[in-house]
Amino acid sequence: MRLDKFLKVSRLIKRRTVANEVCDSSRIFVNDNPAKPAKQLKVGDIISIEYKNFTKNYKVLVIPDGNVPVNIANTLYEEIET
Repeated sequence: MRLDKFLKVSRLIKRRTVANEVCDSSRIFVNDNPAKPAKQLKVGDIISIEYKNFTKNYKVLVIPDGNVPVNIANTLYEEIET
């Protein structure tokens, strides 16, 4: 699954267009490498999202086939404490 779609489906970012913009501004990293929106994710990848004053890291646990319900969206990833 593409990075921008995963960010939307998992609800880490609300809209896919916003996910694309954040990726294009080099504020999202996959396994410590700057990531483009079309980056293909796999289970075990580490996604780092840089916000203004902090960075959050997430480990991909499940790659869904399509959209998922809101109540299970947070089971697709695990937040990693840094």
